[in-house]
Amino acid sequence: MMKAIVVEKPGDENALKLGEVAEPSIKPDEILIRVRAAGVNRADLLQRQGFYPPPPGASEIIGMECAGEVVAVGAAVTGWKIGDRAMALLPGGGYAEKAVAHYGSAMKIPATLSFEEAAGVPEVFLTVFLNFFMLAAIKRGETALIHGGGSGIGTASIQLLKEAGVGVIVTAGSDEKCEQCRKLGADVAINYKNGPFAPAVQTATDGRGVDAILDSIGGAYLAGNIESLAQGGRLVLIGLMNGTRAELDLAAVLRRHLKIFGSTLRVRPAAEKAQIVAGFVERFGVALEAGRLRPPIYKVVPAADAPTAHRMMQASEHFGKIIFKFD
Repeated sequence: MMKAIVVEKPGDENALKLGEVAEPSIKPDEILIRVRAAGVNRADLLQRQGFYPPPPGASEIIGMECAGEVVAVGAAVTGWKIGDRAMALLPGGGYAEKAVAHYGSAMKIPATLSFEEAAGVPEVFLTVFLNFFMLAAIKRGETALIHGGGSGIGTASIQLLKEAGVGVIVTAGSDEKCEQCRKLGADVAINYKNGPFAPAVQTATDGRGVDAILDSIGGAYLAGNIESLAQGGRLVLIGLMNGTRAELDLAAVLRRHLKIFGSTLRVRPAAEKAQIVAGFVERFGVALEAGRLRPPIYKVVPAADAPTAHRMMQASEHFGKIIFKFD
């Protein structure tokens, strides 16, 4: 048996309880990780409420990323051995003392990162890499807009884009978060509570607009996103925090040669995730090893105090990542 954060019945933060469950078994292409820390993501809140079930065959335990030591290796696994420090992208199961990962979805933890920092890397950095670099094909010298600049996705975007020589504009919900985003590397930070973001984006780009946008807000931001894009611009939608429906000016899409992508990471096949991981390591592995890429940690919360972590996430009070720690 092992300790895990379980949800007996979907509901608010108080549905999260520290309990005991059976240890997972591994398949030939999987590794078993003794979890030292696990990242908290907004999708976890949806799963806790019963709105975002794990993919078929995945653990019912919440948690899409973790960091720890490898304690078992499947017969078909290459490149991993017992004792290796691993950080892994998971379809589920991260909120537990042990978690199973496909070996291609795991990365070696650089010496520059603690377990807590490493636990905040896989979900957000791989999401940003997939959507900005693989789908939107952002290039050096272009400019990107990220909504929620203070979130895990936002702070990972700032770091990866600056490392790649891309101009960075973010939106955030307070002057304090805007200042934190600028300190992290954002060129422009827009407080969306001071008015519509699109005119501010146009001002910041001298009327040109941005080349790519990463948006987790959804419907409420669609018109502003279209207005903010430059000729040939790309919008990547990764979440629907504020609406699933909106009117779209198709004339603008046609006239300005815009591209709109819908993208999720969790449900992609293991082989596809392995390609994303390999591409990320090839492109940004040196920067990761050198310590130039690391998630800002807002709070490290004991696993026994799981409801507090979800309340922080729900309130959007954090800058960077909220992390669970397993002793």
